[in-house]
Amino acid sequence: MHNLDQWLGRSQTLTDILSEAQVARLALTFDMPAPRYGDPLPALWHWILFPPQAAQSELGADGHPRLGGFMPPIKLPRRMWAGGRLIFRAPLRIGETITRFTKITSISEKQGKSGVLNFLTLHHTLSNASGICVEEEQDIVYREHGVNAQPPRDAEALPSAAWREVVDTDPRLLFRYSAVTFNTHRIHYDLPYARDVECYPDLVVQGPLTATLLANALVRHVGRPLTAFSFRGLAPLFAGQAMHVCGEPDGTEGTYRLWAEGAGNCIAMSASAQLAVI
Repeated sequence: MHNLDQWLGRSQTLTDILSEAQVARLALTFDMPAPRYGDPLPALWHWILFPPQAAQSELGADGHPRLGGFMPPIKLPRRMWAGGRLIFRAPLRIGETITRFTKITSISEKQGKSGVLNFLTLHHTLSNASGICVEEEQDIVYREHGVNAQPPRDAEALPSAAWREVVDTDPRLLFRYSAVTFNTHRIHYDLPYARDVECYPDLVVQGPLTATLLANALVRHVGRPLTAFSFRGLAPLFAGQAMHVCGEPDGTEGTYRLWAEGAGNCIAMSASAQLAVI
């Protein structure tokens, strides 16, 4: 890992326009009314911004951009978005020009049950003309080939929930979310690759998609904007299998515990949220 230390503190600044048409496509993906020009962007929908700027010839076998450029050259072949933490300071609004400043804040290596794991943490700030609107830490995990990434055994009992909504993990949902976020990772739309190369039983539901579904459901049930959100992937979710997005108050005013359930009583993602107190 010593040869990667030079990437610590490396930074990048990008700009993008929060397009009304692009937001409308994401709203269609979620069967939700589309926000209009000038409206605040729903929480976690900012992940449609700043898509990877890799030419077709620069994609690796897995669909990710090849190593190089801003991201450090970590050699482990499998890359997944493991979780993150976000603070919402002010709304991003449809039609605004958004600037994202990114810094690499951590690179580490661990020995897990499935082999060697490398962890990378990115710190983002998203700003409009008035200043910083969103702060985000993003955790990425890299691991070896040949690991059978199946959900853990059935839980004895699932937690109680104030709401438990079923989600149809139709491959078309996965494809549309990949399209609107310009995500070319093949495990989300290429079944032969997901099954035969990365050893998954089916297409893998995107972690950011699951997190956004959790946030959408929370706001729909409670009706207040988010001020903070954190999430962690615990096990993969697969297309065509049962999935529920769930939540309940967490004991303190404005705080909620959220989770996504997969087949076999598997908790595939856990999250916590803080809502604006009115």
